[in-house]
Amino acid sequence: MNDLSNSPAQSSSGVSSDQERPLRQRKPDWIRVRAPVSKGYHETRKLMRELNLNTVCEEAACPNIGECWSKKHATVMILGDVCTRACAFCNVKTGMPRAVDPMEPENTAVAAAKMGLEHIVITSVDRDDLPDGGAGQFVKVIEALRRNTPNTTIEILTPDFRGKMRAAVEAICEAGPDVYNHNLETVPRLYPTIRPGARYYASLRLLEEVKVHNPLIFTKSGIMLGLGEERLEVHQVMDDMRSAEVDFITMGQYLQPTPKHAKVEEFVTPKAFKAFGSIARAKGFLQVASSPLTRSSYHAGDDFAVMRKAREEKLAKNRKRDHLAV
Repeated sequence: MNDLSNSPAQSSSGVSSDQERPLRQRKPDWIRVRAPVSKGYHETRKLMRELNLNTVCEEAACPNIGECWSKKHATVMILGDVCTRACAFCNVKTGMPRAVDPMEPENTAVAAAKMGLEHIVITSVDRDDLPDGGAGQFVKVIEALRRNTPNTTIEILTPDFRGKMRAAVEAICEAGPDVYNHNLETVPRLYPTIRPGARYYASLRLLEEVKVHNPLIFTKSGIMLGLGEERLEVHQVMDDMRSAEVDFITMGQYLQPTPKHAKVEEFVTPKAFKAFGSIARAKGFLQVASSPLTRSSYHAGDDFAVMRKAREEKLAKNRKRDHLAV
């Protein structure tokens, strides 16, 4: 789930003026965050540059970057910084990507070791140009992390591997991530305009495939709110996720990165996010993150610990019930 901030635009003549600029939507107080200035932030940024690593924190202009990087938490974005798709919500560059960096897996492991990460999130751009969609690089990164930082739990956030999904999911599941995340992003009705290069039910099938290959891998998915979705449509997405046995749902506010991207139709209130969270918990998710500033990897390590504990408690409860039934 990308977070995208507003920025001014030039007129067609190339001259920017107050009259010619589109009106910028004023963000409510609950969506405002401080600019990153801490020592930890600058140390994290320096390390990423030294290792030639990209982060979704920067590329997607995440509002939580100051908080996360000050704690030396960063979401590494592998397979370059150029995406082969052009989703209406996403701030990542679109075009023809460069060759895959063979040092990326080892550099990612070095970064995890130097930051002392207990939990790491790895995501990527879409790479429709590659025969495997980039799945092989995910596998190499997971293997490098297991070699170098064996105690670090690994969460991956993958694209949909259009046309190559089953083989990609199988290979990645064999590598053994702890959490497999793939975001649905929005409700099915909005896919043609918001996520035109993807298909809602194909993404659901991907999440199902993960559980088919390894039921013990936690699955996670998220949606953005504020794009014009209706309340009951969000409830249906929750039901679809649960039918696919998704363990963890994230819900956060969409923010428009530039005037050319999809506009914010609504700033959803913290109270409404809390209500959606309560409904999701009632539907049986092991973990729920629902707030305006929630993003896929925000507090991912803490959430993983909560989710793992919730599964253990659920399994213990089921064993006790089965024992009593005998």
